[in-house]
Amino acid sequence: MTIEVLKSKIHCATITEANLHYMGSITIDEDLMDAANLIAGEKVAVVDNNNGERFETYIIRGERGTGSICLNGAAARKVQVGDECIIMAYAQMTPDEARNFKPSIIFPDENNKLT
Repeated sequence: MTIEVLKSKIHCATITEANLHYMGSITIDEDLMDAANLIAGEKVAVVDNNNGERFETYIIRGERGTGSICLNGAAARKVQVGDECIIMAYAQMTPDEARNFKPSIIFPDENNKLT
């Protein structure tokens, strides 16, 4: 048996852009992706702390060093630029693996920069 556990989390990032006229996804600054152990194409859950919206999408690599957190396509209707969000990815593992697993959790500043 496997269970689903938190693998990666970007906590309280600021949404910098919402682009309705783009195929769906979330664009994330590559520095943030690396720090949170996320990869392009990976499925993520997104929670908007300002309005309570919760949805799933996949990651597109954003330009390194820009602090970009951009919701694309239909997800752009669920957020506003400036909203605070949490981005989470999960992994399947056995309960024994999960007991010793440590997720990658990062806390960017208000400009989505790592401190």
